[in-house]
Amino acid sequence: MAQNIYDDPDFFAGYSQLPRSQHGLAAAPEWPSLRSMLPPLAGRRVVDLGCGYGWFCRWAAEERAALVLGLDVSERMLARAAADTDDARIEYRCQDLETLDLPEAAFDVAYSSLTLHYVADLARLLQVTRRSLADGGTFVCSVEHPIFTAPSSPGFVAQPDGRTVWPLDGYLVEGERVTNWLADGVVKQHRTIGTYLDLLLAAGFSLARLVEWGPDDHDLAEHPEWAVERHRPAFLLLAAHAV
Repeated sequence: MAQNIYDDPDFFAGYSQLPRSQHGLAAAPEWPSLRSMLPPLAGRRVVDLGCGYGWFCRWAAEERAALVLGLDVSERMLARAAADTDDARIEYRCQDLETLDLPEAAFDVAYSSLTLHYVADLARLLQVTRRSLADGGTFVCSVEHPIFTAPSSPGFVAQPDGRTVWPLDGYLVEGERVTNWLADGVVKQHRTIGTYLDLLLAAGFSLARLVEWGPDDHDLAEHPEWAVERHRPAFLLLAAHAV
C-alpha cells in the first residue's frame, strides 16, 4: 500500500502553497518539455496516474480528448480536483497505484507527473499501464531525477570558494529514501536511469524519448533564479510507445 502523505493536513497545507499547486501546468518548469512529448489528444482516451489537483486532466479535455480518467490515492487531492472540474468527459477515482487494475486496451495515452518515484512496485504498475493501452499507445511520465533522489542528504551545499554543488552518494544503491519535505518521513523510491529504462522495456514499451530536464538559456533569461538548477537535472522525462 502506498504512503498517502498528501492527505496529511500539514503536508497538504504546504503543498497547496507551491506555485504549481496554485497556478497549475503553467508554473511547472518542465511542462513545455512534457507537452512536446505527448501526441495530439483529440479523440483519444487518456489516463492520468497520480492526477493530483487534476490540472493535466482538464488540459487534456481542453485538447479534446474523448475521455480522461484521473487516479490518485489522496482524497484531499481528488476533492480539490472535482471542485475545480466541470466536464463530463473527466472522471476521478481514488486508487492506490500499488494495487491498480485497469481494463485491457482501454486507453490511448497514459500520463504521470512526479508520481512514479513514490511507487515501490513500479514493475507491476508499468505492466498494468501497458496492458491498459491500445497497441501503439503512448506513455509519457516525469519523475524526480535519480541524481535528485539518490543522496542520503539531498540539498545544495555552498563551498568555501563560493561555488554551489549537489553532493551525490548512493546512486547505485537503489531502494527507499526517507526525506523531510513539507512534512517529516516522506518515503520515495530511488532508481537509476538504467532501471527505469529496463522496467519500461520489460513491460512492453519502446523508448521514444528521454530528457534530463534542467533550465536552458531561454528559461534562465525569464527566471534567473533557476540558475542553481543547472548543477544537476531536477527531473527525468520519458516518452514510450506500447509495442
